[in-house]
Amino acid sequence: MAGTEVAFWVVVLLVALALAFDFMNGFHDAANSIATVVSTGVLKPQQAVLFAAFFNFLAIFVFHLSVAATVGKGIVNPVSVDLHVIFGALVGAIIWNVVTWYYGIPSSSSHALIGGLVGAMIPKAGMDGLVWAGILKTVAFIFVSPFVGFVLGSLMMLIVAWICKKTTPSKTDRWFRRLQLFSAGAYSLGHGGNDAQKTIGIIWLLLIITGYSEVGSSSPPIWTIVSCYVAIAVGTMFGGWRIVKTMGQKLTKLKPVGGFCAETGGAITLFVATAIGIPVSTTHTITGAIVGVGSTQRASAVRWGVAGNIVWAWIFTIPATAIMAMGVYYISLAIF
Repeated sequence: MAGTEVAFWVVVLLVALALAFDFMNGFHDAANSIATVVSTGVLKPQQAVLFAAFFNFLAIFVFHLSVAATVGKGIVNPVSVDLHVIFGALVGAIIWNVVTWYYGIPSSSSHALIGGLVGAMIPKAGMDGLVWAGILKTVAFIFVSPFVGFVLGSLMMLIVAWICKKTTPSKTDRWFRRLQLFSAGAYSLGHGGNDAQKTIGIIWLLLIITGYSEVGSSSPPIWTIVSCYVAIAVGTMFGGWRIVKTMGQKLTKLKPVGGFCAETGGAITLFVATAIGIPVSTTHTITGAIVGVGSTQRASAVRWGVAGNIVWAWIFTIPATAIMAMGVYYISLAIF
């Protein structure tokens, strides 16, 4: 009985840690949802974070839990997972998010979590504990999601330029200041739908390995879903302003029409990825879309040096968090 009580409180603490990661995910990735709408002046910063947080939570009613299933069962083998693996993955991902937020680097919280799971699993079960199909699919989308965002963002910009070629710049600006509210809402909806589900997947995995959820269950308990969407929405409300400046001001200068095209291209990418259960990086997606919009004006409109630094952060995220999570795994074995 005492052992069961201890196990219960360990689970409670790990759920709290997972929700802390989810909060940090929203805080860290708020830039993905609001950078364009703030940089174009359509919404003030505090209005933008409340707006984005609302749509982050609204995603709970829109998307199926396909991404949660991938993270919970499709990255590491649930049979091999223990509490130390969960702890190592979450702490490794949180450390990486704090470091990249401090330096204003728009890295991927999603890939930080995936890297953390992989790094904590290797000392526990070796390569046999990894589900390579899910890992390779996730890694592939490191390149696919920004490319698709780039293509859709630039294509949207070209279509809009053709439609509005006979419209005065001032009238076009007025239209897209209104339309950007719809595109920003759609992107925030996609952001909440894809990113909140990653933490749902982690908690679901935790509940399965501790016996609080059935292995063959089709969905986690409803409290898991609600708490994760609330956590990411609250995190978004606080906003990681250091990264907002990088995304909204340093990559390229955006007008409302450009913000609309970037957000729409990014939203389409996220909607499709979430529907098919792929845990993509919202950071990669919107960065690709912003660069795509900027490049349709002229190549020099994009600050390629800043873009290059962001890409290096993408490349290092999974291996860096894997190494940190591996270290935390060994530390947890020694302590607990």
